[in-house]
Amino acid sequence: MQMIETDKAPKAIGPYSQAIKYENLLFISGQIAIDPKTQQFIGGTVEEQTELIMKNIGAILEEAGLNYNHVIKTTIYLVNMDDFQKVNGVYGRYFTEHKPARATVAVSALPKGALVEIEAVAGI
Repeated sequence: MQMIETDKAPKAIGPYSQAIKYENLLFISGQIAIDPKTQQFIGGTVEEQTELIMKNIGAILEEAGLNYNHVIKTTIYLVNMDDFQKVNGVYGRYFTEHKPARATVAVSALPKGALVEIEAVAGI
């Protein structure tokens, strides 16, 4: 196992890693909209949060020598399922031809009052 860390994505806010590379898989921890420069939660709309999350996932993928085309599975956690289409609009810009498997789950709350959290698994 190898821990993957980059300053281009937010540091973990708990006892976990940004990502773990295990054999031919990369497991990216759930990301919320934290600015990697300030380590502060940005708040804002669900679209703004999703955009930053996807950029942070991209930075972690890049650190591992991968890109969005390597992602095989994502899980999206939403506080409000009414935001499903808004999140899809942003998410879909990052997965155009290659579309990973995905689950979307409604949750009662997320850390720091986030509206959305996304985790990913990529193949190496």
